[in-house]
Amino acid sequence: MKLRSLPLFIFILLQVTAFAQPLDTEMIRRIKEEGTTRSGLDWIARQLTDVNGPRLTNSPGYRRALQWVESTTRSWGLSNPHAEPWGVFGPGWSLERCYVAMRAPYYHTLIAVPLAWSMGTPGEIKASVVVLDGDDSTAVPKAATSIKGKVVLMSDMDTSVRMPFKPAARRLTDSALVNTGDTFMESPEDMKSFVRYISNRQKQLAQLKAAGAAAVIFNGHYEDGTMEAEGYDYKKGQQSPVPQLSVSKEDFLRIRRLVNGGVNVELELDVRTRLVTSDLTASNVIAEIPGTDPSLKSEVVMLGGHLDSWHGGTGATDNAAGSIAALEAIRILKTLGVKPRRTIRLILWGGEEQGLLGSYYYTKKHFGDPATMKLLPEQAKVSAYYNIDNGTGKVRGIYLQNNDAAATVFKEWFAAIGDSTAQTAAHANTGSTDHFALDAVGIPAFQFIQDPLEYLNRTHHTNMDVYDHLSIPDLQQAATMMAIFVYNTAQRDQQIPRKPLPPAGVWIFEGF
Repeated sequence: MKLRSLPLFIFILLQVTAFAQPLDTEMIRRIKEEGTTRSGLDWIARQLTDVNGPRLTNSPGYRRALQWVESTTRSWGLSNPHAEPWGVFGPGWSLERCYVAMRAPYYHTLIAVPLAWSMGTPGEIKASVVVLDGDDSTAVPKAATSIKGKVVLMSDMDTSVRMPFKPAARRLTDSALVNTGDTFMESPEDMKSFVRYISNRQKQLAQLKAAGAAAVIFNGHYEDGTMEAEGYDYKKGQQSPVPQLSVSKEDFLRIRRLVNGGVNVELELDVRTRLVTSDLTASNVIAEIPGTDPSLKSEVVMLGGHLDSWHGGTGATDNAAGSIAALEAIRILKTLGVKPRRTIRLILWGGEEQGLLGSYYYTKKHFGDPATMKLLPEQAKVSAYYNIDNGTGKVRGIYLQNNDAAATVFKEWFAAIGDSTAQTAAHANTGSTDHFALDAVGIPAFQFIQDPLEYLNRTHHTNMDVYDHLSIPDLQQAATMMAIFVYNTAQRDQQIPRKPLPPAGVWIFEGF
């Protein structure tokens, strides 16, 4: 350092010191103790997954979970727990029965799940299978005369099962944390491409309906009986034109080989589904610990994850995990009797799986419109929002969303917590979950970095997304981290630093 720059350095150091605020290390210790030795997290996890079941947006399971969160947070003594509608979503959907088996050339029960908002079959049906190329937009018209009364297997390029030479679960290495870059960030072109894919598939389904197809089967991908189970027909206000099912890759490939080899394959199906049209509006669920500082209690610290899930499993890692961690975090704080200076607001979102709908419309109603960047007064009152939605893995750091001004604050907090495995404040952006909606209007909104475990190669949107694939110790650590970050944010003299406002139009789309 050159001598002439020393006075400037001392001035900056004095300024930083002047604004530095001692951390409440005793409260940090108490939060860690409550979160580990007296944790309520496993009970929360079992209630939200095993007891409430799948939580597809607007489904009976989702509404059941809303009511459970309201009643549970009320029993903890939180203020004003309530469901807040965010708009008209469309009908809910419920799976009542699913039986699918191969009857010829021999009997074999298939691993199958209907896609969300799929119609059912007219009772039990038996039908032969015809194979079409799902990537060929002309495949259905070309084969129209051979489709009537048949089950259509929509073939794709996924033709083999991966040998599991590597374990499904993994933790982030130190080098991976050092090199954390942008992740889960779809570009506008990516999203437009996906919307085109959905549109093209819906056109194919209409063609299959016109040709008289009995049902359509898609490759469930993954391996070992794990399969995708999604669905994108919720906006139509009615069920899909033909029954749609996802079938395990192994079953899918067997049927395809048989049919392509000239063997007649006959399936037996009995699929019963139900549309729920009594209430088309959808809601988030909210509860609070009120602030106590006369000058700061009107400001808010938010924490949450999305409550909705897909329906193949019980939405355990996507994203009961984030909801569980947020619920446990606020339970810890309430149990310890904290009197936060700022109000602490728990918010569990709906409609995330259909395009971050719950968080987007909440943001638009309370904070501002990212399309125009016309901000509302509440936007300035939010110090920060903390989100968890990358599975069941422990917290290893936090994505700064390019808000480098927050790095010093967060690194100090990580150091005070004393978990040597969680020290990273990464410059990077991450999207595809609910903090992104708040970030789009300039609110400091953050997603924690988590160990991936088996999230993207086993449980994400699959029939294996169930309680048994949760890591309870990891979630206890994540909930404790979240509680400490929320508490520290609530107690600071200043709000969390903000980055420059993003330009208008950052938001890409309003649902699929």
